[in-house]
Amino acid sequence: MAKKQPLSRRSQKFEYVEPIGLRVLVRKDEPKRETKGGIALPDAAEIPTITGRIVTISAAVEHDDELPLRQYDKVLFHPKNAIPVDFEADNQLFVVPVEDIVAVFRPEPVERGQ
Repeated sequence: MAKKQPLSRRSQKFEYVEPIGLRVLVRKDEPKRETKGGIALPDAAEIPTITGRIVTISAAVEHDDELPLRQYDKVLFHPKNAIPVDFEADNQLFVVPVEDIVAVFRPEPVERGQ
């Protein structure tokens, strides 16, 4: 009698994504459909940088004191090297190399060591 084989990896449902190396997992903000002045933007209008919130950071980023990135930070990133994660139906998650994060939004400046 043959033993039952465990479920294959294909049938497993993933619930967590952990970036490796100097990367972070970012949930992209919804694109703006209208400017502050009320002008409607066409769907084809593409802006080369995107904002989003950091969902998870890699262990390398967490332990690097030179990188001021933390979970839940709002960031501005360049999407060229961002890798979409086919994890959600609306596909708003991206693994982003830290060199493609161009700014972090903060309520006040972070004090740097002297």
